[in-house]
Amino acid sequence: MLTTKQIQQLEKELRAMEERLTETENETEIVQNAQEDVGELSMYDNHPADMGTELYEREKDMALHTHAEGELEKVQNALQAIKEGTYGICEDCGKEIQLERLEAIPYTTVCIDDARKDVPTDRPVEEDLLIMADPNSFAARREGDAIDYEDSFQEIAQSGTSETPSDFAGNKNRDYGDLYDEENEDSVEAYEEFAVSDITGDPAGFVRNEEVIEYEEELDEEGIESPLGDIPYKERDSYIDAEIDK
Repeated sequence: MLTTKQIQQLEKELRAMEERLTETENETEIVQNAQEDVGELSMYDNHPADMGTELYEREKDMALHTHAEGELEKVQNALQAIKEGTYGICEDCGKEIQLERLEAIPYTTVCIDDARKDVPTDRPVEEDLLIMADPNSFAARREGDAIDYEDSFQEIAQSGTSETPSDFAGNKNRDYGDLYDEENEDSVEAYEEFAVSDITGDPAGFVRNEEVIEYEEELDEEGIESPLGDIPYKERDSYIDAEIDK
């Protein structure tokens, strides 16, 4: 049984959620048509990409508005249940909802056992064809067990692209089935060095691969700056000296 203090704390959280959701609902409400929203008399003279951006923003606001509206209704129902003294009671089985669940989802109306009954058990049919990555863990990938091909695009492109055999050089006797049918080399393109930053985003130097490090060590042992010898530095800056001469 929930104590008075626990109910007060949960009600406080629900009030805060109600305020945030109401603000989101008001900010994302669409009250104008597309022309009025962008301040245009006509849409015909606008680039399709510009109108695509405006369409995306309107669809995003509509999605956020619909989500906030639905969540707000749940919160308000929970606040009404507190007033009626039925808050924390599962509407399906009539048992008390666990405090841990109410702390995670203050507006829930069902206990964890009944909530699990609504979880769909059917899986997408695509999973019958898709192959899970092996190994399926980031830890294993850091340890070097994962396979990363030189051109992973090949595998994806074999499922279909907008290109045709005529887009490729030497397309004689080629068909859609072998456009990207090339053997993977089980390797990635080697990098020489890349810049790194610290946790605050400030530059923290460079990371070099083993080949570059060995190459630089060999040059240091020979006492030269490159395989061709020392690099001849300029003795003067022609731009600055030219200004001085004037």
